[in-house]
Amino acid sequence: MSVWRRFVLWSVFVALGGAGVYAWSIWDRPAKVSAPAAPAAVPVSVAIAETRDVPLILRGLGSVVAYATVDVKSRVVGSIVSVNFREGQEVRAGDLLVQLDARPYEAALSQANATLARDEANLANARADLARYAKLVRGNFISRQQYANQQATVAADEATIEADRSAVDAAKLNVEYCSIVSPIDGVVGIRQIDVGNLIQPNAQTLVVVTKIKPIYVLFTLPEANIAQLRQSMRERRPQVLAYDSTDQKLLSKGVLELIDNQVDPSTGTVKLKAQFANADLSLWPGQFVNAHLVVDVVRNAVVVPSVAVQSGPQGSFVYVVRADDTVDMRPVTVIQTEHNQSALSGGLMRGERVVTAGHLNIAPGVKVTVSPPARATPPPSSAAASAEGGR
Repeated sequence: MSVWRRFVLWSVFVALGGAGVYAWSIWDRPAKVSAPAAPAAVPVSVAIAETRDVPLILRGLGSVVAYATVDVKSRVVGSIVSVNFREGQEVRAGDLLVQLDARPYEAALSQANATLARDEANLANARADLARYAKLVRGNFISRQQYANQQATVAADEATIEADRSAVDAAKLNVEYCSIVSPIDGVVGIRQIDVGNLIQPNAQTLVVVTKIKPIYVLFTLPEANIAQLRQSMRERRPQVLAYDSTDQKLLSKGVLELIDNQVDPSTGTVKLKAQFANADLSLWPGQFVNAHLVVDVVRNAVVVPSVAVQSGPQGSFVYVVRADDTVDMRPVTVIQTEHNQSALSGGLMRGERVVTAGHLNIAPGVKVTVSPPARATPPPSSAAASAEGGR
């Protein structure tokens, strides 16, 4: 074989060998790329499910109403000589508010007393004459007609005395009416009169006195709750908690007094009235509040943070982290949500870990890495008091 032919054959072998190596590398590369890698665990935050007594609460928007409100007016005509209160002052029933000039009525009282004294003297004289006539008529020294006339005179004088006494009482009342007093315990508002003004009977409000200890809150609830409300009223006087407009600050605690006797057909709601002691004056007439009516208490309910509860086509559920750090989905029923805590029934037990953050990247069976668990936030003192109040 010539040198040239050996060179050509050697070149062909080298080319075929290179092509084989290249083909082998191309065939082997997809096998390395397609080899599955172990999935990374998903980081999540969890909380520990706890149990506690949970109050069942119905919420309604309400307004504060004074226990009693009185427009103080004068019952007699007179000139104001003194105003004996400060605006916004707390007063007791019987405290002097306004003093009128009583001199005209004191003079009328003196005149009525004088008239009574005169007529009492006339009556005494008539009775003395009647006693003499009684002796004379027995001796037939006067006629029985004269005796009967004297008896009529005595009776007329006695009636006059009764009229005089009534006039004295009326004059005394007018004198008393010149001293205008508070009819109830309460707080006086803005005064509407000044010293020196001449006022007429029942014509002008001098000041408004409002009783605010105790005080009422009127609020509404849907008519669908009436049966539950009536059942709760039969068992106890349900507790009512008044919160401020933000629904975060507890203002006062009271009890339900009554359910109105009819439903408002235009709104489908029923009015309720709750009474509050209001010793610290935290409630004020006309104020808007959020009323929380505690109708019952669920004992040893499982409680988790509200963010742990998710919604799906089949209803509410939570993701539970099992002992091997894999995720399980549990259907639950929310029976009460209060202060970012949800009370659940079914599907969950105390001490189990529920996912509170990282829901979007997990599914049943997924491996997770867990951050240090947080315990459910203890309820505010108001919620605890609600539970105690419903016992």
